[in-house]
Amino acid sequence: MDELAINGGKTVFDKKIGYGHQYIDDADIQAVVGVLKSDFLTCGPKIEEAEKKLCEITGAKYAVLIANGTAALHATMFAAGVGPGDEVITTPITFAASANCALYCGAKPVFADINPETYNIDPASIEAKITSKTKAVVAVDFTGQAVEVDKIRAICDKYNLIFIEDAAHSLGTKYNGKPVGSLADMTEFSFHPVKTCTAGEGGAITTNDDELYKRLVLFRTHGITRSQELMDKPSEGGWYYQQVDLGYNYRMTDIQAALLSSQLDKLEMFGKRRKELVKRYDEAFSAMPEIVVQKEIAESDTVRHLYIIQLNLDLLKSTRLEVFEALQAEGVGVNVHYIPVYSLPYYQKLGYKMGECPNAEKLYERIISIPLYYSLTDEEQDKVIKAVKKVITYYRR
Repeated sequence: MDELAINGGKTVFDKKIGYGHQYIDDADIQAVVGVLKSDFLTCGPKIEEAEKKLCEITGAKYAVLIANGTAALHATMFAAGVGPGDEVITTPITFAASANCALYCGAKPVFADINPETYNIDPASIEAKITSKTKAVVAVDFTGQAVEVDKIRAICDKYNLIFIEDAAHSLGTKYNGKPVGSLADMTEFSFHPVKTCTAGEGGAITTNDDELYKRLVLFRTHGITRSQELMDKPSEGGWYYQQVDLGYNYRMTDIQAALLSSQLDKLEMFGKRRKELVKRYDEAFSAMPEIVVQKEIAESDTVRHLYIIQLNLDLLKSTRLEVFEALQAEGVGVNVHYIPVYSLPYYQKLGYKMGECPNAEKLYERIISIPLYYSLTDEEQDKVIKAVKKVITYYRR
C-alpha cells in the first residue's frame, strides 16, 4: 500500500489542480479585444448578440443578460412579484443565493428536502411545504442534472405558483429532449469561471412570458424605461425617461457578453467532453463500495458542472475531513458542494433549525467534489482516480 502524501508519501500530482477551471482560447481573446477596440464597452450590440444565442440554445423566447447569477435570481423574484409575507420554496443543497434572493425581497425561504439518490429537490417535499403564503418554487439543477420538471410543473400549476429553475449548473442539459431554459416560467443561468461557459462573471434569465420579460429588463436597469407603453405620460423628447419601479444597475458589460458569446459557440464541445469525463469517473468508481455516485433520472441528458463522490463512511475508518485533507495533500483540488443553507449562521439567527431536511443533512456529511472541467486531460483524470483509490484503500475498513 502506497503511503499517503499527508503522512509523508509521494504526491500523485506534482502541481495541485483545481476542482474547476475555465477554458479560454484565441477566439475568446479576440472577441474581448474586438470590444475593447470598439465604440461600446457596455450597453452595446454584444448584449443582444449573446441574448440571441441563448434563445437559440435554450429554445426560449427571451433572454436577459445580467451582472451575475445572484442578480439573475434576484430579478426572478422581482418579476414574480415576490414580496414581504410571501414564501419561496427551494433546496438546502445549493449556493446560498438560491435562498437569499427571497430574503432580498422581504420573503421567507422555505427548504424542501432532497432525493437522497439524485441530490435534487424532492417534488413530494415541495408539495408538503406549500402554504397559503407560498409564491414561487426555485428548483436547482444540482451538479447539472435537471430537476423533475414535469412533477414540479404540475405542482406549481396546481397551487398557482411561479416555477423558477435555477440552472446555474445546467447550461446545455436537456430534459425529455428539450433544453433547460425553455421549461420553467423563468430559468436562471450563471457564467462564473467554473461553470460550463463563462463570461468572467455574469448571469442570465430566460423566459417565454412577455410580461415577465418586461419586468426583468426593467429590474436590470434601475426600474428606468424609455418605452412609451410603460410611461404614465407622453415623452418630452429623445432624452426623456421615467423611473417606474425600483430596480438596480444589474447590467452586464459588452466585454463580458463578447466572451460569453464566444464561449456559447463551444457549448456542444464543452458538453461532450464533460460527459466523457463523467462516464470515466463512473466506470472507475463502480467497483468501489466505499464510494456512492450520483444517480441520474432517465429524463435528464445531463451536462455535468460538478462531479461529487459520496463516501460510504460505514466502510471507512476515517471521517470525511480526513479523506478531504488526504486528497488535497495528493494535489487534488477538492471542495464540498454545499453546506445546507439553513445551517449557515445567518439563517440560524433567523430561526431556522437543524433537522428540517434530514436527507440533505446526511448527504452533506458525506460528499466531496472532485475535479471536472473541459480541459481536464485523460492523464490528469487518471491521476485523480489514482489519488481517490489510494486514499480510499488506505482508509478502508
